[in-house]
Amino acid sequence: MVNATARHPLYRIALGVDMEGSTTRSNQEKATLRQVMYGVLMDAMALHGVGDDDIDRLVDLGDGVIVLIRPSDRLPKTVLLGSVVPELSGLLALHNARRPDLPLRLRAVVHAGEVHYDERGQYGELLDVSCRLLDAPRLKLALRETTEPLVLVVSDDLYRAVVHHGYEGISPSAFAPHVNVQIGYVPRQGWVHVPDSSSLHRRAG
Repeated sequence: MVNATARHPLYRIALGVDMEGSTTRSNQEKATLRQVMYGVLMDAMALHGVGDDDIDRLVDLGDGVIVLIRPSDRLPKTVLLGSVVPELSGLLALHNARRPDLPLRLRAVVHAGEVHYDERGQYGELLDVSCRLLDAPRLKLALRETTEPLVLVVSDDLYRAVVHHGYEGISPSAFAPHVNVQIGYVPRQGWVHVPDSSSLHRRAG
């Protein structure tokens, strides 16, 4: 358990998602979609070994959520990018096929860095960057331009540390540097990827 008044920052991997078009939904629809969002996210993580003991208190965004994952040799970033995110996209596709009347599409972000804690929760640049990338207009456009249920943006730091090296299940050529945001006075870049949900969809069909 994290000491809420810890004076030193702690390293975490952030996996965040945000609903497309949430402001066009009624409150009742949002309530249902929030349940779906949390369900598919936690299922995708659990299927690849991310359990409750691996994460901190969730950062609820209303129409989204950020999961802060504690570092572990069992859970390298390659698992998140190469397995968890594609699994999440596939689970969304399954939901949308079953509930065409209430589809859910998500923007997702993966970033890593230091986070601070106090008695009210988490804060720090890790969350600032993650939220700014998640809300970037170019990422929203990328989701509108695809029929896939999820688009992903990774921070430039994560791209250079992990994606660039082309580990198993991760193709650098599938990521494009489309997102540019400002954090304070510092420009930050994000790399956009559209996972293919069809393989999981076919397996479950």
